[in-house]
Amino acid sequence: MAIRMIIVDDHPVVRDGLRGIFTDDDFEVVGEAADGPEALVVARQTNPDVVLMDLRMPKMSGAEVIRRLREQAPGIRVLVLTTFYDDADVLPAIEQGATGYLLKDTPGAELRRAVQAAARGETVLSPTVAGVLTQKMRTPEQQTLSRRELEVLGLIARGATNREVAAKLFITEATVKTHLLHIFAKLGVKDRAAAVAAAYEAGLIKPGS
Repeated sequence: MAIRMIIVDDHPVVRDGLRGIFTDDDFEVVGEAADGPEALVVARQTNPDVVLMDLRMPKMSGAEVIRRLREQAPGIRVLVLTTFYDDADVLPAIEQGATGYLLKDTPGAELRRAVQAAARGETVLSPTVAGVLTQKMRTPEQQTLSRRELEVLGLIARGATNREVAAKLFITEATVKTHLLHIFAKLGVKDRAAAVAAAYEAGLIKPGS
């Protein structure tokens, strides 16, 4: 079934451009909004699967819009698409329940895959945003790799590229990069080879597995 989505941005030309990316049978743009209060009304009227929204708009902060959307419809997925990626923007959006956070230089094909991933409930972050979050996650409690991170690391250990990992696990390349950044932070390493070596040493993965 087509993914039902609404587009929220205060610039009509941006909304038109985004609508043009989602014009086939995989997606259905069921509404648009130019600000936060309008987004809440349109979301209530159309019951979308995904809200693709800018972060800085008139009348209401992006984090507040996300919070209210999640309260209004807990199952809704909110994918932020913006030009801002500092701590003051990223962290409140994620804390309020955004499923993903992408920048407006994301290619159209990648954006389509990101919306599909968000609809499945997967976290989608641009590499730049993932880097911001990773710096905030460097704590002793973040040492255990998740099941998905182990899957990614296992494929990397067998020589898979980011694209091949994404295809194998049905996620976006941006999501793969996010997982790798989290893996690097948790293992205290700086690159893929060191991550694989550390995982072998810790017994997280086994040669040939």
